[in-house]
This record gives sequence, structure tokens and C-alpha cells, in this order.
Amino acid sequence: MAYYRKFLSLLIRITIMMRKLIVLTCTLFFTFLLQAQDPHFSQFFASPLTLNPAFTGKFDGQLRLAANHRDQWPSIPKAYVTTSASVDFSILKNKIPDGDVFGIGFSGLSDQSADAALKLNYGSVSLSYHKALDEDGFNTIGAGFQATYSSAMLDFTKLTFEDQLRQNGFTGTTMENLNNGSNQNYIDVNAGLLYSGSSDGFNNYYLGASVYHINRPNLSFIDKVWNLSPRVTIHGGGSFPVSDMLSINASAIHQIQNKASETLIGAAVSASLNGDTDNPSSVYLGSWIRFKDAIIPYVGIEIGGLRIGASYDINTSSLKAATLSRGGSEFSVIYIKKASQSKGIPCPKF
Repeated sequence: MAYYRKFLSLLIRITIMMRKLIVLTCTLFFTFLLQAQDPHFSQFFASPLTLNPAFTGKFDGQLRLAANHRDQWPSIPKAYVTTSASVDFSILKNKIPDGDVFGIGFSGLSDQSADAALKLNYGSVSLSYHKALDEDGFNTIGAGFQATYSSAMLDFTKLTFEDQLRQNGFTGTTMENLNNGSNQNYIDVNAGLLYSGSSDGFNNYYLGASVYHINRPNLSFIDKVWNLSPRVTIHGGGSFPVSDMLSINASAIHQIQNKASETLIGAAVSASLNGDTDNPSSVYLGSWIRFKDAIIPYVGIEIGGLRIGASYDINTSSLKAATLSRGGSEFSVIYIKKASQSKGIPCPKF
């Protein structure tokens, strides 16, 4: 009996150690896959200032408010939780040519990884200018610039390293050199270009490109220099009415950062509930696909200038076993305050 109890106790200790080792291995695996990759949203079209600074001020209205929240891989407690908010508007309307847009915006983003062991906070100021290519202002080309102050905080007490592994678990002392401290602050520079057009004053199509981390800021918590790699993004889309009630809203994006890349493409059908193009009430139903990773169903509702969207990543990659196919939930809110006399210029929406 005593031998049996010792054997059972040893088996339990081995099981606990194996579980910890599996969790550590999965965490390191996920970190390897996502190293040098910025926080991102599946509803990229609902987070304009984290996608391209040239989106600043490019909408039909006086003021735009946007907010997003994403909880990625919920089967792993608080693996990645990201929240963003922004406000942007146009300025100097009476001092620039008719049809041109001079935009300014302010945005913030908070990203927490590994149960809040790593916290990233960003605060940004964006400027853009869009030049009208025709007298109606239906076709424009613009450029945007963004300056960001970033703060990164790493809680070493929530981390474990392989050299801490002992017979009784991760009870040892790490020899990792963490002399750079747990807080790192840096300035970031981003820029982008955007073309937006319309053939009839009702549809809209656009094509843009942006580069984030142009200055390659240093972000390192150990005794070596580790620079953020630039994130290059190409994106496009459009909204096309197919009847008095129905429209197709499509968009696509391809991003590259260091050795990581992603491509999303999809569309949503919108059905008008009131037939009012100036203050529409519509419902949206569609889906996007992140190649080799996830299918992303999307539903939304729009009332006046308020649009609310919800999506869910259904994981289809080799990670689905670890994530139980639960890629993550995401919610977005965009509110556009309309001008008293709107010009009705079609602008990027999805």
C-alpha cells in the first residue's frame, strides 16, 4: 500500500509538471508564430486609424467615433485582449478648396497578452489631406501621417523560463538577464496613402497602402536591441448597390510584418430597412476569411449614423486543437455625426 501511494504521488507530480510544460510549450509556440506582429482586428474596416492614417477625416459627416474590442483564443485564459478607440474629424473647411478634406484624429489602443503579463498601450495623433480629383469630390487621393507614443509593460512575476524547471515544477531561479527593466517607452511614426472613388455618386471603391513603425523603434526587455519591424499593409474594397434595398460591401487586406503575414477577404450584404440613403437603417450579414487560419462570420446593424458589428473567428488552422477552434470574438461600434447639409459623397465604409 505504501509503495502504491508513493507511486500515485509521483504520478500526480509528473502529471502536473507535464501540464505546465504543455502550457509553456503552447505559449512559446504561439509567441513564435506571432513574434513582431502588431495587435490586429478581424473587423479591420471598423478600426480605420489602426489600419491606415490616410483614413483620418475621410467620411461623410462632421465627426466620427470608433471603438473595437477583441478577445482572441478564449480557450486560453486572456491570451490576447485588445481594445481601441478613436475620434477624427475634418478641419479648415472654409480655407481649403471645395471637395478637399483636411483631417485630424486621435486614437488609443490597449493590448494585453498572456493573462496581462505583457501590456501595450498606444496613444496616437493623425493628420491627413485628401485632394479632390473632380469638381464633385467623388474621386480623391490622400496621404496621412501618424505619430504614436507607446508604452510596454512586462510583469516578470507572471513569466516562467525553461531553466526554472525542477523536479517539483517551475520552482527554480532563472538566469535570464532582464536588466532593461519592465517598462519600455518609445515614439512611433506611421504613414499611408488612400485613393477613394465613385462612378455614379452612389457606389464607392477604394485602394490604400500604409506602413507602420517606419522608424523601427527599439522594444527590448533584455540586454540586446530588438527593433519593431515595419508593418506593410495593402487594402481595398467598396460598397455597391444592387437594388433599392440591397448592397454588397466587400473588402480585402494583406499585411506583412517581419516573417508574419495575413490575408483577409470577404463581404457583407446590407438590406435597407427604411430606404433612406441619407440616414439609413440597415442590417448586415456576411463573412470574411483569413487564409489558412479562420472563417469569420459577421453581423451588423446600422441606425442613422450608428453602426454596430459583431464577428467570431472560427479557427481552421493547425492551432484549432489547442484553441478548441475558438479563434475569438470581436465587437465594433462606429458613430458618424452627419452635417446639417450633407454633400452625400460616397466614402469608404467596409
